[in-house]
Amino acid sequence: MIRTVRVGAGAGFADDRIDPAVDLVEQGALDFLVLECLAERTMALRQLEQQHDPEAGFDPLLRERMSALLAPCADRGVRLVTNAGAANPIGAAHAIASVAREAGVRVRIAAVWGDDVEHAFSDPDMIAAHAYLGADAIVSALHQGAEVVVAGRVADASLFAAPFLYAHGWSPDDWPVLGAALTAGHLLECAAQLTGGYFADPGVVDVARLAELGFPYADVDERGGVVVGKLPSSGGVLDTRTCTQQLLYEVHDPSCYLTPDATLDLSGVCFTELDEHRVRVDGWAAGPPPPTLKVVLASQAGFVGEGEISYAGPGCLARADLAIDVVERRIRASKLPIEELRGERIGVDAVHRGATADAGEPREVRIRVSGRTRTREAAERIGREVLGLWTNGPAGGGGARRWVTEQVALRTDAIDRAAVASVIEWVEA
Repeated sequence: MIRTVRVGAGAGFADDRIDPAVDLVEQGALDFLVLECLAERTMALRQLEQQHDPEAGFDPLLRERMSALLAPCADRGVRLVTNAGAANPIGAAHAIASVAREAGVRVRIAAVWGDDVEHAFSDPDMIAAHAYLGADAIVSALHQGAEVVVAGRVADASLFAAPFLYAHGWSPDDWPVLGAALTAGHLLECAAQLTGGYFADPGVVDVARLAELGFPYADVDERGGVVVGKLPSSGGVLDTRTCTQQLLYEVHDPSCYLTPDATLDLSGVCFTELDEHRVRVDGWAAGPPPPTLKVVLASQAGFVGEGEISYAGPGCLARADLAIDVVERRIRASKLPIEELRGERIGVDAVHRGATADAGEPREVRIRVSGRTRTREAAERIGREVLGLWTNGPAGGGGARRWVTEQVALRTDAIDRAAVASVIEWVEA
């Protein structure tokens, strides 16, 4: 009998839902659950948090996720892999251990790090530099008995591929089966995007029971056969359309998709619907990976100050335009070091700049004025000017609020893979 390993997608981004992951563990007969919780911007924000608090720097939802998942995973023998460690995998491992102790769950936790390569770059404004690790350290941790692996910056597809490589004992240069693992991983990495979440468009593409959307899983057998599916009891849809959309997501060249583990050719992939909830995947190819690893560098980029206020009723659009003009004039007159100032009417021209209210006068409109600056004090002034509209006019403003956000600028680079070494650190609970 051909052996098959099932890996479920338990998260597709940092703020993803938790209950569909619990459903997968309890109903999906999983071998592994993988939580993908990082994006380039997310990683930079976690690094900022750790600068302010050395104990922070990992996914803020980590404890909540583990509280929901550790016990059902332990009861069913499901091993868990995640990159929720972000800028502080060791701190994340200790947080998981704390949750496990509170829940009475005994678990062996491996923290995987080594992606921080800030030492290799010189930039006085740099906050962090993280290389995209591959599957190898996670595979090693699983071989050494890890029941939970928490990593920092690991490439998304590699995070999901690692359990397949470990469970089947595949060589890291067995390209056909490695291609199967990475293709499955790429399809799973955004979780509900594969089951219709990002696909839904009422009246164009209707997705049933979107409020009960389920997360997907992938079955990969020892020969490299791949089937993706979802729980029959869950909402959403998984078919050739959703698979095709996710296959092309964030892939600049389908014939040359670079990962730390292999170079994938996805241009020949085809999908076959097996039933209402399962799709077979065929047609990938893979070869050696590039000699370098992708690095994302984050630098301090000042602050953005914002303020919003709403206007409603007859003449609301004209009052909104006057409000934006007043705020912009006052900020420019203040001579504050504002590098970029922008006023917009949400619902009218906030996305499509320069648009007009072609459908006629709206019943209500909300304005937002934002500006970028190097100092928090100047950023705070922008929001205060918007709040000043309350009593200083124009008439009828309401629901005003303001805030300041510290900004991070991102750029990509590359580093020789020989200069990056993964490390495994153990925590027992």
